[in-house]
Amino acid sequence: MSGLMTSVPRRRTRLRGLKTLAMLAVVILLCACSTQKVVVSGNFPEPLISPMPLTIGVWYDDAFLNHEFFDEASGRAEPSWLVRTGEAQVQMWDTVLDSMFVNFVHMKNKPGEGELNQVVDAVLIPRVDELQYAIPQHTNVKVYEIWMRYHFDLVNNAGEPITDWTMSAYGKTPTAFLRSDTDAVNLAAVVALRDAGANFAVNFTRVPGVRDWLVERGRVSAAATGSQTIGTEIEAAQP
Repeated sequence: MSGLMTSVPRRRTRLRGLKTLAMLAVVILLCACSTQKVVVSGNFPEPLISPMPLTIGVWYDDAFLNHEFFDEASGRAEPSWLVRTGEAQVQMWDTVLDSMFVNFVHMKNKPGEGELNQVVDAVLIPRVDELQYAIPQHTNVKVYEIWMRYHFDLVNNAGEPITDWTMSAYGKTPTAFLRSDTDAVNLAAVVALRDAGANFAVNFTRVPGVRDWLVERGRVSAAATGSQTIGTEIEAAQP
């Protein structure tokens, strides 16, 4: 009897130990499979620019309004990343376009070819073609980087194509002064968005199709568009 009584506590101890190990394994697995979520937010100063005498509409489709980037973890030691830029995209582009043109309006519907809209001179339709990021686990350098590639369609007030072009933007930030990885990714995205706004404002009239359209409408001379330098100031992002 005494031998039987001493064996029961040992079994209970082993069971408790197994339960503890199982719980730890679940916790480790959950941590390994976690997703880092970033909803990009920041301040986007207005470009210091003389507005062009145009009424420009903009159409943001659902993919642009809700733009996000998901990168699944490649190993258990790394988290997955979900970076949502939609709100920040709209905030930044609204700020830039409102400063660039005398009148700027949101279109209620996507302009269709043959549908005349006398309110605007043209409609800009932006989209994010690609977003890539690099974090220290990828590069072994304590720098976070974001690349974005945009595609723009410019159509006239009858919905007919004027021109289209692509543009890249880049942002990076060191981790030294940031509290978390998510803060670093957010700041890198904000820097990339500011870079996109400055790039667009400076080079809009240098896009060949845009330049030809402006000359045709008598808004600028060919000489002016060929050598125009637009002063903009997009301040560096602050943590």
